[in-house]
Amino acid sequence: MSSASSVLPFLADKGKAVDYCRQPVSMGCQLTWNLSHNGHVTHTYSDWLDGDSLITMLLKIILCVIIALLLRRFVNRMITRITLRMAEGTMSERIRERTRTIFDGSPVLVSERRRQRAETMGSVLRSIASIIILGTAAITVLGYMGLDLTPFLASASIIGVAVAFGAQNLVKDFLTGIFMLLEDQYGVGDVIDVGGAKGTVEAVTLRTTRLRDVNGVVWYVPNGEIKRVGNESQNWARVVLDVPVEYDVDLDKVRTILADTATAMAVDPPWDEDIIEDPTVWGVQALSGEAVVVRVVCKTAPGRQAEAARELRERVKKAFDSAGLNVATFKQDTSAA
Repeated sequence: MSSASSVLPFLADKGKAVDYCRQPVSMGCQLTWNLSHNGHVTHTYSDWLDGDSLITMLLKIILCVIIALLLRRFVNRMITRITLRMAEGTMSERIRERTRTIFDGSPVLVSERRRQRAETMGSVLRSIASIIILGTAAITVLGYMGLDLTPFLASASIIGVAVAFGAQNLVKDFLTGIFMLLEDQYGVGDVIDVGGAKGTVEAVTLRTTRLRDVNGVVWYVPNGEIKRVGNESQNWARVVLDVPVEYDVDLDKVRTILADTATAMAVDPPWDEDIIEDPTVWGVQALSGEAVVVRVVCKTAPGRQAEAARELRERVKKAFDSAGLNVATFKQDTSAA
């Protein structure tokens, strides 16, 4: 590569790079001199771009921030891609048979559960990656600004002990979140009841769980505040329909109507995909002077019990109208199981 002095000889200066660069001479300043052989250009580079100049510091900070943002984006995309592959991956036939249990109902439910857990883990891993990458970038920027981090790092343990007393709830939230993920108590897409709030889980982090109730209200629940949790969409769900009829009605006729109605619904699309087992009429659930309560149940896919229950009530109402039966008024007996 020809230097600037060979192209424009009148711009060449005599001397060496040491005459125009800071001591010790950096590789960048030496390269600038070798290419230009111009004292003014070399001296300008040394003043503005070499050493600990303000522009150098700003360039380092900007470069550090850009690298951190690009790395964060790359890591988040990799996590998303891996979790999607985990969620959409197919199971071998051997694994399908091994995972088929009376609690899971079918391998389809296992795959759905794997998808929910993969999304939850992806959300948490992205949060952890962002904290690590951006935190490292922040410490690096502080070092470029000339702040001595040695006393800060040395006193980190002391500060950590002091903060721990004031952030016990935060530590509790993190520990609860970790165990919740390891035990797979619930995940994104599950319908849960945590006591004070009930709804569909939209996001899970190590500190909080965000869920949206049926009215559209978003609840942010600290993980450490969750004493108990009821998961209504893990593995499978169940429709439980109690039908009160008049006391003197023919119970065999009622059982037949309920069984036929529920069975017909179980084979009609799209309900044939939601109802995973044949419906069953359990029989008389409660008695009173005004009515007899007959219970019919059917097992459904996770999160589909509410829609199936509404459809079943409508069909039972039409079947009773066709048979000339009336739904009686019944006062609920709290002692009934």
